[in-house]
Amino acid sequence: MNRITQCLHGRGTVSAVMHHRHNPDDRMPSKYLAFADQRRPVVFWNITNRCNLNCEHCYSQSDPHCQTGGELATTEAFGVIDDLASMGVPLVIFTGGEPLLREDLWDLADHAATRGIKTALSTNGTLISADVARKIRKSGIEYAGISLDGAGPDTHDRFRNSPGAFQRATAAFANCRKEGVRSGVRVTLTKENFHELGPLVDLALDLGASRFCLYWLVPCGRGCNDYKRLQLGRGEVTEALNLLYRKAKETAPGRMEFLTVDAPQDCIHLLRSMEHDRSPDLADAQDLLKSLKGGCSAGDRVANIDPWGNVYPCQFARSPDFFTGNVREQPFPAIWGDGNHPVLARFRDKDGRITGKCSRCGYLHICGGGCRVRAYACSGNFSAEDPFCFIENDDLTSLK
Repeated sequence: MNRITQCLHGRGTVSAVMHHRHNPDDRMPSKYLAFADQRRPVVFWNITNRCNLNCEHCYSQSDPHCQTGGELATTEAFGVIDDLASMGVPLVIFTGGEPLLREDLWDLADHAATRGIKTALSTNGTLISADVARKIRKSGIEYAGISLDGAGPDTHDRFRNSPGAFQRATAAFANCRKEGVRSGVRVTLTKENFHELGPLVDLALDLGASRFCLYWLVPCGRGCNDYKRLQLGRGEVTEALNLLYRKAKETAPGRMEFLTVDAPQDCIHLLRSMEHDRSPDLADAQDLLKSLKGGCSAGDRVANIDPWGNVYPCQFARSPDFFTGNVREQPFPAIWGDGNHPVLARFRDKDGRITGKCSRCGYLHICGGGCRVRAYACSGNFSAEDPFCFIENDDLTSLK
């Protein structure tokens, strides 16, 4: 994650991170988990593959007709939560498909809470009625990330292949706010909604979102089908990052946090922008980013469990080539603790493996070579440069 707000408005953040980073994870404030010294992963758990929508860029190819046969049963899921708690996993994000379609979601969230694990929800928002928002609050789920793909119904409903999806998703924010559930906007930016980014940020502020999280397209799931048509070019990426930087500067950090996901190299744009502005927070921002030790968290600070118990380095690395084990055959701590597993080793020890322009870049120690999943999907080579990086070959020098 490229945490724009925490770097831009970082006075006190570095000292707070250093103060908390050696704490046990159950005493680590949620906003500092990304910088924790503990190397236990945040787990993105696809608890079902079923979804009430059929989005054209879905990374898990979910839709209303997906079969749920073989998905982990409630008792099996309880066992997984116990195993995650035993190794001190700090946060589980329930996702899907649409996690609200799983009837035992509230039991899973309650069990996680009793075992000291924080929980969050990644949802399309269309099912968050007033009653469901109340259940979210009572279950102990701390945050709901709600997807919006456009600033109005035309774009959003087309992406989601569901008339009325925009109205239901935006209503979810009001329902969450009424129940005191913190919520945020998640948007995957493509050529089809690129020009709505500014209005989307304004809409998020109007909806009372506490976070604006921009995802870049990764070639996985249905996102592979039109990846080349939908993926943004270098100029568009830079324009989007310029806009987010400006909006983050203008927005009080307590009102809404800005961040980007799936492109660790975004931090290079942030640091250069802060240098250009002679930001007094530049040195602290550099320290914060260096503390992440290589940008991408996949296979280290982030893990994924799919509906059938398969474990992967992240939610976008769910191809057979990145399979690391199954919780029905081996407890999660044993899977994740196998430092010799060839897949996990590749993600955790990228030093000396990265090739292309990334290997020559002065920012490699901060961004870690970008997204390895995207590099592999586009080239067949895990060590290749991230083709999505906006930096030109003749502009690879880091800040002095």
